[in-house]
Amino acid sequence: MIIRFLEQVGAYFILLRKVFSRPEKPYVYYKQTMHEMVFLGLNSVGIISIISFFMGAVITLQTAYNTENPIYPTYLIGLGCRDSILLEFSSTITGLILAGKVGSSIASEIGTMRVTEQIDALETMGVNSASYLILPKIIATLLFNPVLTLISISVGIVGGWIAGTSAGVITSQDYIYGIQYAFIPYYVTYAIIKTLFFAFIIATVSAYHGYRIQGGSLEVGQASTKAVVHSSILILLFNVILTQLLLS
Repeated sequence: MIIRFLEQVGAYFILLRKVFSRPEKPYVYYKQTMHEMVFLGLNSVGIISIISFFMGAVITLQTAYNTENPIYPTYLIGLGCRDSILLEFSSTITGLILAGKVGSSIASEIGTMRVTEQIDALETMGVNSASYLILPKIIATLLFNPVLTLISISVGIVGGWIAGTSAGVITSQDYIYGIQYAFIPYYVTYAIIKTLFFAFIIATVSAYHGYRIQGGSLEVGQASTKAVVHSSILILLFNVILTQLLLS
């Protein structure tokens, strides 16, 4: 079991070394990166916005129902919603959502190319297939995932405001005051740093499972499942590590 794990870790880093080798034609990578930013990033805005809206709404309502004691000022509802979204939910939940959506897509795409021998054809033509297929995906996720996190933060706070005022648990004035109260800009930086780590994990782990696949269509599905599971576990693990390092 341990030997198998170490073998997988070693193969992962060997693949990364191949991915980050010098590209043959950088302009081709630029075009591919733009395509991946649309496919992996822009196409994820909708699902991130919807989930973030309801996430903010639920956080606000739950905070309101757990702070009904009259000694608590109502603006704490907005403050609690803001800090929960900034510190945890937007970066981590966005990472887990993208692990399922983007990760499975990357693994299945590269896995299908492997089983249909398209990767072998690239290698035959002298192309560094790992760098050509994986590096644009890594760059695209590193560039666009922080944007998705910022969208998630904004939409989540708006969702909390709409839910709180609609349910009558807080006034618009108190909610906005709570959002602004004792704001720490570093929390946004913290969320972006976590997002960058999560983006790298999603892109590389999913690509690794797709690139090393052996078999046929059944194995492609299995690789996609492994990519989502392993990416999610690593995201949660690094969430704990980064929280301890960045907030302690």
